[in-house]
Amino acid sequence: MPNFPNLVLLDHPLIRHKLGMLRDRDTSKKIFKELVDELAMLMAYEATQDLPLEEYRVETPLESAKQQRLTGKKLTVVPILRAGLGMVDGVVRLMPSVRVGHIGIYRQHDDLRPVDYYFKIPADAQDRDFILLDPMLATGGSAAAAISSLKRRNVGRIRFMCLVAAPEGVERLLDLHSDVLIYAAALDRGLDENGYIRPGLGDAGDRLFGTR
Repeated sequence: MPNFPNLVLLDHPLIRHKLGMLRDRDTSKKIFKELVDELAMLMAYEATQDLPLEEYRVETPLESAKQQRLTGKKLTVVPILRAGLGMVDGVVRLMPSVRVGHIGIYRQHDDLRPVDYYFKIPADAQDRDFILLDPMLATGGSAAAAISSLKRRNVGRIRFMCLVAAPEGVERLLDLHSDVLIYAAALDRGLDENGYIRPGLGDAGDRLFGTR
């Protein structure tokens, strides 16, 4: 596997364990949805380790104490519809105050090109950092289009978080958006002739919403 400077692989034992269950074709829709939710929360914990902090004082029941709290730009979570919706609750559970935007993009089956159909983010986007969510990074077309849409709004820093990535998608984002770090639970072998990640975990959207 190539070494990509824009890719951070999250190899916590709990992430590895849950990802193995997620890949299993016999995992039920209910369990699949729960696993995606749990993985998103674990990964968000890892992907936000560099959030800036500032010191402040708090009055405990016994005395005044110096503590730390988050500072810097506010965070917004943006799932790429529809599969990215499965990752939202896990991230929001970890950071309840984040805003949630939505970007609608789908891939055409004949040439795999992305098509935009929906875009909604907070009005103060230029004052915010963004975490873009999609379970799969395959060709990278949808992710690259979503990042371009965000950059046109002059947003702050963008992170991309996925469960499984293919080298082709990671390389595409490196070529087009080298400033965006990708956080993934696994880098798989590659894409097949239909643009599906191998070994992958199937169509995440179909498995989340029972439409396979």
